[in-house]
Amino acid sequence: MTDKTYIITGALGCIGAWSMHHLIKRGERVVSFDVGDSSHRLDLLLTPEEQKHIIFVKADLSDAAQVLAAFKKHRITHVLHLAALQVPFCRADPVRGAQVNVVGTVNIFEAARQSNIAHIAYASSIAVYGPPSDYPPGAIQHDALPAPRTIYGVYKQANEGTGRIYWQDHQISSTALRPHTVYGIGRDQGLTSDPTKAMLAAALGKPFQLNFNSPVQLQWASDVALQFIAAAEQPLAGAYAFNLGGQAYGAAQIIDMIRLIKPAAQLTFVERTLPFPESTADSALRQHFQTIYATPIEEGVAQTIQHFERFSHDERLQKVING
Repeated sequence: MTDKTYIITGALGCIGAWSMHHLIKRGERVVSFDVGDSSHRLDLLLTPEEQKHIIFVKADLSDAAQVLAAFKKHRITHVLHLAALQVPFCRADPVRGAQVNVVGTVNIFEAARQSNIAHIAYASSIAVYGPPSDYPPGAIQHDALPAPRTIYGVYKQANEGTGRIYWQDHQISSTALRPHTVYGIGRDQGLTSDPTKAMLAAALGKPFQLNFNSPVQLQWASDVALQFIAAAEQPLAGAYAFNLGGQAYGAAQIIDMIRLIKPAAQLTFVERTLPFPESTADSALRQHFQTIYATPIEEGVAQTIQHFERFSHDERLQKVING
């Protein structure tokens, strides 16, 4: 019996579901902390029998008492804080966005402090940066000046500040990872979910139009989850924030990669630039972690399309399609 217990906030989201997938496959004790109860993403990754090993807690991250109660009751030892409202939802309701993304993160750090947990891994985002025009040419370094152009990015910048203060005042270390464009099974929401939606459409033989054409760094959800697990298990002395790397691809290149697997894919894109950097450098991450999870893009895209095809007539996939 393991003496470790991992809590994953936002566990029913894309990276959360993949994190539970990997931890359950390893035989770890896992607590799912999520305000929702829809398991449609998790259902594509774990069988009902495997899901019986998960402790599901339906609770509100913005409620400090509920967060602390989960930490205390389940004797948490490792924290993967992934919960957040994404860009469109924060834009539509900034107050709720701040309650979840900012206050919720403070609640996690405070619950850790009151539970004698010395380290947290949490999700930041490349949205803390501005567009490429704000920076010199080339990949943006992890310590470049933040200049968010979305309220979501402002919230993420605030969370990184919270991490620094909790290290300064309470010696709670933290590792924030800043994904760029996560793709794969379960990525069905958010401003940069279109590459995954294009893969789904190709698997189903349906047309799809990507809503942007600016280059993005594609990072497979499985890899991102494994990197978060590593960040939770390998504390560093301080408050760190690292970019996840990878080559950047424009919409036309993404479509070409999908058509290597599905030549008849009916995919197009619109001329729209995202308010984020096109490429960020992962050199600092590589300096601090021995293992970097970076599945070749061709393999990740192929596995994603094949996964969608296996579930093409399954009601679980229909729940993803219908949101």
